Amino acid sequence: MYAIVDIETTGLSPQKDKIIEIAIYIHDGEKIIDEYSTLINPEIFISDYITRINGITNKMVANAPKFYEVAKDIVNYTKDKIFVAHNASFDYNFIRSEFKSLGYNFSCTNLCTVKLSRKIIPKQKSYSLGNLCNTLNIQINNRHRAAGDALATVRLFELLLQKDKTLGQQKSSKFYNVEASVISNLPEETGVYYLHNQQSEIIYVGKSKNIRTRVFSHFSNENTSRALKMADEIFDISYELTGSELIALLLESNEIKNHKPKYNRLQRRTTNNSGIFTSVDEYNYICFRVESIDKEIPLISFNSNKEAKERLFELSEKYNLCQKLCGLYDSQGACFYYQLKQCKGACIQKEPTEQYNMRAQKMISDLSMEWKNVIVIDKGRTENERSVVQVTNGKYMGFGYIDIDCIQNNIENLVDSIKNYPDNKDIRQIIKTYLRQHNVERIIRI
Repeated sequence: MYAIVDIETTGLSPQKDKIIEIAIYIHDGEKIIDEYSTLINPEIFISDYITRINGITNKMVANAPKFYEVAKDIVNYTKDKIFVAHNASFDYNFIRSEFKSLGYNFSCTNLCTVKLSRKIIPKQKSYSLGNLCNTLNIQINNRHRAAGDALATVRLFELLLQKDKTLGQQKSSKFYNVEASVISNLPEETGVYYLHNQQSEIIYVGKSKNIRTRVFSHFSNENTSRALKMADEIFDISYELTGSELIALLLESNEIKNHKPKYNRLQRRTTNNSGIFTSVDEYNYICFRVESIDKEIPLISFNSNKEAKERLFELSEKYNLCQKLCGLYDSQGACFYYQLKQCKGACIQKEPTEQYNMRAQKMISDLSMEWKNVIVIDKGRTENERSVVQVTNGKYMGFGYIDIDCIQNNIENLVDSIKNYPDNKDIRQIIKTYLRQHNVERIIRI
């Protein structure tokens, strides 16, 4: 059974805007068997721009029911149905947002007639509802009103069903073997999730800032036989909220190493890709270079040469180092910055080695101590909680959570909150990379 839906809204943002009209046609795969349509009072102003598009005015919705008054009807009409809409994510996310404001987790399997149309009737100039209806001779009455557009979507969907017989034969849920209650309770929050097979074994571990969306993506991925096979083996889903994305990355890495899930590819050894190395030239100047990591241990490692060079360029400016001696400028003579009088001439042995090397050594020392002894404080799982990550003498100690009232610059409390986890190169690289690329709430150097 299908619930074919269209909505009209005050704008494009589910977070800021509201639904002002909804229409639902219940379809059994052959014909419409029920329908529902109503204006909705959004309790916010409808702009003239929106009124020009759909004709709905503030006066028209003044006495219409508010969303909470029709919420039960919407649930009853869509329950146990496949949610169908043209550009389904728009309608679905708006409805989910409205329900979320009421404290209810609205959840349906959904199908998008835009995506289906691209697959079943390719090479169209446009896949807008208006263009498809014009091309396929589908009549639209009351364009840009919910009932009119929803009915046109019904006719389009019926045509797609005729062209692809397998569409109507699909399972009523794309989540195959997973209980509906498990799917409906998936959070839209940051954490680590676990996909289990019929024997309750963990077959995949992942992390996401939106667990629900990421899990859904596994079921909609039809690009490889491996993805389809994994989706068919999923019988249960569990998760652990982390609040902080850094904690999610650390926990995910640890769990993959612990469980060695069937469908997790071996983690790329990011520490073995690219690094910044040091050496001394024939004139005793300290030099830096970027290259792939082999046997020599780098001063600092990166995912790619490009990332390493960008970082070295920033460091050369910060410590006023010569671009040529940093391997960033290739010339027989002076570097470009010397010509601009921004380099003191180490590239042509004009600056004393002792003077230049003091700055180069300062950079080396700062980098080696950058994340050697730190406590990282970031978001927790609730507003009154903070996450804590500890690194001591360059070694990852673990992470934990602490009540916000217990922090008060008390290092002992922070350390006591830590649960020990194994240290390894991958974990250290995760921490370094994350702290370089993201802002956290606070870093305490100890």
